[in-house]
Amino acid sequence: MCVSWGSALAKARVGVLLSGRGSNFLALAEACRRGEVPAEIVLVVSNRPEAPGLAKAQELGVPTVAIPSKGLAREEHEKHLLAALHQAQVDWVCLAGYMRLLSPQFVAAFPNRILNIHPALLPAFPGLDAQRQAWEYGVKVSGCTVHLVDAGCDSGPIVVQRVVEVRDDDTPETLAARILEQEHIAYPQALRLLLTRRWHIEGRRVVFAREA
Repeated sequence: MCVSWGSALAKARVGVLLSGRGSNFLALAEACRRGEVPAEIVLVVSNRPEAPGLAKAQELGVPTVAIPSKGLAREEHEKHLLAALHQAQVDWVCLAGYMRLLSPQFVAAFPNRILNIHPALLPAFPGLDAQRQAWEYGVKVSGCTVHLVDAGCDSGPIVVQRVVEVRDDDTPETLAARILEQEHIAYPQALRLLLTRRWHIEGRRVVFAREA
């Protein structure tokens, strides 16, 4: 059993990794601004210098850095990434559409302190294009999952899931849009729980202590 404890005594310092538009970053940033999540986003990093999420972070006054991954070995890229996160004194790492699989060495640098959000109800439909996978399979419900990151692909312990009905007239695009709405709720909810509640991991399960 791996034990960790949430604490709301001080704001957690969060680093966000993204590769694209950054809508989940914006949802986290807004929840922090409203005081719903006791955290401060102190750095946004992208492996794609042209990622729209970087520009959005800059508009909000959040420090940003682009660390291009193209042409670099994963070990070399992650060395620069870890250096930036450690320099910013990051406590937690949140992946917000970060399109790279992290190495076991990277994950070990932030044990049980890396969160990811996936647009399906894991363990179903891991990997890329999960919304289309679910739609093509013909499931009646899908949704999103916030999980702690381990060395696998979308395989870490689950923190929060939210369910979305798959309608008969859905397309992969309309389903993805409704799932995204739930992602923007689930991600702040998961981070708030981890930062404010006592919790531990039993096997694969994230178990939260009962509230007084």
